[in-house]
Amino acid sequence: MPPKGAEPAVCRLVVYLGPPITLEALLVDPPHGLAHQAWAPERQASGTVNADGFGVGWYDLDRRPEPGVHRTTAPIWADRSFASFGGIVATTAALALVRGATAPAPTEASGTPPFTEARWLFGHNGAVDGFRDGAGARLRRLLTVQQESAILGAADSEVLFRLVLARIEDGDDAAEALASVVATVESVSGGRLNLALTDGAQLAATRVGDSLWLAADGRRTIVASEPFDAGHDWTEVPDRSVVTATAGDATITPLSPTPSP
Repeated sequence: MPPKGAEPAVCRLVVYLGPPITLEALLVDPPHGLAHQAWAPERQASGTVNADGFGVGWYDLDRRPEPGVHRTTAPIWADRSFASFGGIVATTAALALVRGATAPAPTEASGTPPFTEARWLFGHNGAVDGFRDGAGARLRRLLTVQQESAILGAADSEVLFRLVLARIEDGDDAAEALASVVATVESVSGGRLNLALTDGAQLAATRVGDSLWLAADGRRTIVASEPFDAGHDWTEVPDRSVVTATAGDATITPLSPTPSP
């Protein structure tokens, strides 16, 4: 059973940097791609299905720095809008997630990842322990009034994203911001904190509490909750690590130890 107040929400995620690829080729066509993981994940630490929403953000940096985003509360296999454009939209960078929400977490568009602000895309696989029993309020108090007012929904992931953006505003790079937020949450309550952040040119991701895999072949970098094909040389990211990457190149660094109670 999860700790009191925890919401065992789960996601499967994919982050891609590399040569142009269609969203359909990235998410649907692989034999164990995100569309398959939505209903039959193999390495998910909590839950068995991710049918409470799907979202994808992608970049065309030749046109603008901000990503395009598509989010829905429908499962990926029932998303006719995505089916209509996924095969014709090509990108050099994308972040996508399928979501599994557990009551009392609402299933609504505002809680569906990825979250976006300016050039950033953010996703979270996991849950903050005790988020609705005080931890969420404590985390929100770390934000300025302006930062908190930008939160649109009730998801813990959106609060984490605002905390990440606050660290970036203070001068942290992407990996430093994620690591700092992991440390902050663990000082308040803890949780499963697989976080992913990209601006279309770089990515950072943490593994804390669920599966995370990496493939980097000199041309492309993929970070995913699970390997989705046999065509890439996948490496399991150790628990309590942060990945920093550009297209084709990646580094894995240990996070600080879990704080003592």
